[in-house]
Amino acid sequence: MKKALKAILIVLLGLFISNSLVAQIYTDDSKWSFEAKKVNGDQYDLIIHLKLPAKWHIYSLKPGGDGMEIAPSFTFNKNKHVKLVGSIKEIGKLRKETFVGIDGVVNNFHDKVDYVQHATIDGNTKITGTFSYQICNDQMCLAPTTRNFSIIVSEAVGAIDSSSSSSSSAVAQVSSTDSTHNDTNNRYAGMAADTAGKQVAANDTTLKTANAKGDAGEKKKEQQSLLVLFLLCFAGGLVAVVTPCVFSMIPITVSFFTKRSKNRREGIKNAIYYSLSIIIIFTVFGLLISRIYGRDALYLISTNWILNLFFFLLFVIFGISFLGAFEISLPSSWTNKTDSRAGLGSFTGIFFMALTLVIVSFSCTGPIVVMLLSLSAEGGWAGPIIGMFAFSLGLSLPFSLCAIFPAVINKLGKAGGWLNQVKVTLGFIELGLALKFFSNADLLKQWRILDREIFLAIWIVLSVLLGMYLLGKIKLSHDDEPRKNVYGQEYISIFKLFLAIASFTFALYLLPGMWGAPLNGLGQFLPNMGTQDFVLTPCDGSSASTSSAPKTTNDPSKPVKFVKNMRIYEPNVVRNNGLITYYDYQEALEACRKLKKPLMLDFTGITCVNCRAMETAVWSDPEVIKRLKNDFILVSLYDDAREIPLAREDCYVSKVSGKQITTLGDKCLDIEIDKYNSNGMPMYFFIDENETKLADNGYPYIPDVKKFVEHLESVKAKYKKTHS
Repeated sequence: MKKALKAILIVLLGLFISNSLVAQIYTDDSKWSFEAKKVNGDQYDLIIHLKLPAKWHIYSLKPGGDGMEIAPSFTFNKNKHVKLVGSIKEIGKLRKETFVGIDGVVNNFHDKVDYVQHATIDGNTKITGTFSYQICNDQMCLAPTTRNFSIIVSEAVGAIDSSSSSSSSAVAQVSSTDSTHNDTNNRYAGMAADTAGKQVAANDTTLKTANAKGDAGEKKKEQQSLLVLFLLCFAGGLVAVVTPCVFSMIPITVSFFTKRSKNRREGIKNAIYYSLSIIIIFTVFGLLISRIYGRDALYLISTNWILNLFFFLLFVIFGISFLGAFEISLPSSWTNKTDSRAGLGSFTGIFFMALTLVIVSFSCTGPIVVMLLSLSAEGGWAGPIIGMFAFSLGLSLPFSLCAIFPAVINKLGKAGGWLNQVKVTLGFIELGLALKFFSNADLLKQWRILDREIFLAIWIVLSVLLGMYLLGKIKLSHDDEPRKNVYGQEYISIFKLFLAIASFTFALYLLPGMWGAPLNGLGQFLPNMGTQDFVLTPCDGSSASTSSAPKTTNDPSKPVKFVKNMRIYEPNVVRNNGLITYYDYQEALEACRKLKKPLMLDFTGITCVNCRAMETAVWSDPEVIKRLKNDFILVSLYDDAREIPLAREDCYVSKVSGKQITTLGDKCLDIEIDKYNSNGMPMYFFIDENETKLADNGYPYIPDVKKFVEHLESVKAKYKKTHS
């Protein structure tokens, strides 16, 4: 009896496990609703409510991570009765999480979130627009979705009517047989279509209190992030002190205070007022930036290619200025006006003295301020305020200290060659940082101008040139004569020697990256490994060169039909191990027929977190790599590649949804749904040359090397059995 019961339990357990691996069509069960809430007079809040299904999340408007995550976006169509005020805000319980395969902390929302756009509305009107988003759970992400919305505003009843967009069905589980094709069509059509629907009531409590909620762990992470920002900007202020524009002003300014004041105590008080004025000026500047740009202050830098190019040019101009090509200064009339109002008669006079310093020193402090403001984007709305406060604190501190301890002034070095060398050093750093902004634009637009090895080559050259400059081997036209010892030999200080050592060491560290070394410590600054055109020594020891150009060969083991710029998103584990990846389904199927190997379909995504986790934690294992290289044909199908258009002759009308397929992402998702009754990422299917499945079910996100190896072995065994 016990044996029979045990057997029954084993059978039931097996059925449960196999059932959990059945391919699924996951319907987007998120519920969207819209309303216009009257605030005062013609002022309205356009509110977009999102209710997420259990265990699913959506990225924040500022997702963080490595910049490849898809944030929701909202576009309001032009309407002469509507004027949008400021940027859209998100209100909800923000989670900060880390994921395998993604650099940095990822910001997202679970359960629910509201998006609020303030607007001025003149009379009754209908507001229309579109919104795009992507939702994910712990196992997969659904392909990005774009939908329409409309909001009706009626003064007669306030702000009431709205259209709602949601999916009405729960997650549906289907078998992998063709008998469910019609049912799948219905589900897919329902998933793709917008549903109209219901009125919603305002939820004042949620809007007022959601931002105030958050667990202790999230607050602690945010505080740590702001602390790091504070320390970096404070250090930036100290660096600005030793630039020629500021350093030369310290003795003059402090001496002015001490000589014009009635006593030492008053001199110290005036110097402190002067320092406070500098802090007020820069902090107010940071406050204005937060006020203008809102919560996402300067975040547009990481997602807008035009802004990235603008900051690239700005950094290049500042860098060249620091190298001595020209001086950047604000109009002299500004200096004259502020200087005329400066004096010691009141705090106002001291304030204008500080404002004069800020204007005069702009050519030195401007590039540092711009650089720090770009870093302050990570601090949300508080970032620019805290960043500018910390910077001004570091900048003003020497003025107070020198007034309190006047003997220090006599020990300060005279303004001269060493200060100019500080500027030149900062110029090299500015030029290096400028590349990051151009790289962002290059990746966003897929120009492939600044590939990884070109980026590294420029950084290596800049580092070597900086080291040579610090050693005195390179001289610029405005440099002073170097110091010499009693024998007439040039010498450098110990500090500059160590800076030169650091610069040359950095160049040597970067050098292996030219041939494919991962350089993980700099991963967040460098272009993706997929842009690397040449890898000298993959992990398996074989030589590999994977050019981004189409292959012109009859060898079926090498892709011929290359998809434009897809190698930008190619997983590092593929590039580093010499794996050959196809991006076209039919080409991979043809290779499967010629090479007599089973085909592994990798339904993945450019921004898919769990896809990167599987590639990092599972694919990179030597046992998995060996099997993928020797026993399988691999094709990566990106369901979310909506920015890569198909050639006109490759476009077609989907048999499933009936819509026009015009992008690579649409095509990959259509293949997954039509042939395999699935729409999740990641999902792996294994077929033979006749498109017959070699496993009854798709293999989902299971980051377990042993299970994946067992699955590969079972697929290989079945292929050999059916093709013997």
